[in-house]
Amino acid sequence: MSRTGRVERTTKETKVLVEIDLDGTGKTEISTGVGFYDHMLDQLGRHGLFDLTVRTEGDLHIDSHHTIEDTALALGAAFKQALGDKVGIYRFGNCTVPLDESLAQVTVDLSGRPYLVHTEPEKMAPMIGEYDTTMTRHILESFVAQAQVALHVHVPYGRNAHHIVECQFKALARALRYASEPDPRAAGILPSTKGAL
Repeated sequence: MSRTGRVERTTKETKVLVEIDLDGTGKTEISTGVGFYDHMLDQLGRHGLFDLTVRTEGDLHIDSHHTIEDTALALGAAFKQALGDKVGIYRFGNCTVPLDESLAQVTVDLSGRPYLVHTEPEKMAPMIGEYDTTMTRHILESFVAQAQVALHVHVPYGRNAHHIVECQFKALARALRYASEPDPRAAGILPSTKGAL
């Protein structure tokens, strides 16, 4: 059974296409017009082993906010679509990733209920190229809202803004990968005592 998602989102501010295959090999094709964001989405695909295509055209003449936000919303919706009925998956996943002096701890529950807890060092560079570092939390909020997952992201320490953000995306990729993978002991079983996710 194919576990793929495809979402097109068009507004007056952006035009977004996201395609994802949860059972891919990490092949990515990313183009948002925001270089560092492209780099982070590439990390998500490669470390999650998701085949991921993202094509976004946005109002970058204003700033990168709408482009980044709408891409994250479409990504969350595509991820949810790809999960399907969630029968036979692990459901929970976590990963801790260091990147030099920075560390990210990510835990996810594919619960059907959107919730985000996010902490990162408050003092870091405000920009990485055209990427506003305050957008990281908003990306996660937008993804969680559409994917309908509970996500906890904690960066207890770090100095370099590039490292702080990148280790979050790498850990998120792995946590999502582990949570969405088929559990060989739970084939045909929905991982919930409620009977619904």
